[in-house]
Amino acid sequence: MAEYSPTVRHRRLASELRALRESAGLSPENAAAALGWSRPKLVRFETAKAQPKPADVAAILDLYGCEESLRLALMQLARDIRKRGWWTAYDDVLTGPFAELEDVASEIKSWQIELIPGLLQTEQYAFAMIRSGDLSEEELDRRLQARMTRKTLLARQNAPKLTVILGEVVLRRVVGDAATMQGQLQSLLASGQRPNVSIRIVPMSAGLHPGLGEGSFVIFGFPSPMELDVVYLESAVGDVYVEEIEQVRRCNLTFSRISDVALSEEDSAHLIADIAKEYTQSHENPA
Repeated sequence: MAEYSPTVRHRRLASELRALRESAGLSPENAAAALGWSRPKLVRFETAKAQPKPADVAAILDLYGCEESLRLALMQLARDIRKRGWWTAYDDVLTGPFAELEDVASEIKSWQIELIPGLLQTEQYAFAMIRSGDLSEEELDRRLQARMTRKTLLARQNAPKLTVILGEVVLRRVVGDAATMQGQLQSLLASGQRPNVSIRIVPMSAGLHPGLGEGSFVIFGFPSPMELDVVYLESAVGDVYVEEIEQVRRCNLTFSRISDVALSEEDSAHLIADIAKEYTQSHENPA
């Protein structure tokens, strides 16, 4: 049997229920006894090992007490944790909670030093990037389908605000061929016209800047004040998701400092267009 993996919403709910119990000055044993439950049942709810029913959450909140606004938010979380997102259809190729974090975030801030982020990739660029791995044709197709499905997020009615800062080298790193890159950069220019998308570039002329040595990272922000930011870090040993408040604060500060040295959206668009022309000329006049 596959190991149960809690959703982002479920982990948030579990964390909040545990914090409310502690604020109420109750031990797991005392709280469970007051609810008429076993201690393991309550602990499994607090550690996201089991999904509480909305009625269970209501009973917990009645015992602990909380502000009405928080109660409403937690009850909504309790209902939402049972919803299946689009990404579950691709659980054979999508690992970790990244796609779900994208889907539920109200704001996404991305600093990239290697590649165009997935939400902005063209099909040709994504294909060239995914094809570089040791994958079967079926795996390649599935990953490409998942990548293109992710992109629809930016066009939906409640689309998140996406702020992307790229190092100039990302625009100049050839993925696929010159035609692929020309199309990708033209697509970036089009994406930058969306009201919810901001694309800015840190030019090579910036020299030493706060983003150097940091590596790429993505910060997910959420609409509810009870949902703290989550940071995704790319690592050679695997994906890392950071939720510790001080580390998240540091990443937000770093992103702000990188933003300070990035070109404006208008100047960034000019630079993207200029580099796109170079790829066009390279494609039309191959060596």
